[in-house]
Amino acid sequence: MLTTQREPASVGEILFEEFMAPRGLTHGALAEAMGVPRKHVNELCNERRAVTAPTALILARVFCNSPDFWLNVQRRVDLWEAMHPRASANASTAAAP
Repeated sequence: MLTTQREPASVGEILFEEFMAPRGLTHGALAEAMGVPRKHVNELCNERRAVTAPTALILARVFCNSPDFWLNVQRRVDLWEAMHPRASANASTAAAP
């Protein structure tokens, strides 16, 4: 496995920056396309919800890519957090007011 010293992009960051923003999608519009509550999309974008297999299938259908893409993004984040527990803890602490 190729390891890096840089934290991988989160699912929310990739979802918003690479898929939603270029298409002009709002959380509400994506939620409607996915058939899920707006809160579900909001939590994905704000890194409060992990991508599960069912969510990966839905995202793949909406964006015409593979569920493996979404699961691999989540897997990389999960592995990073497992290998760098202090980095992920510091990030959440730094974000809190």
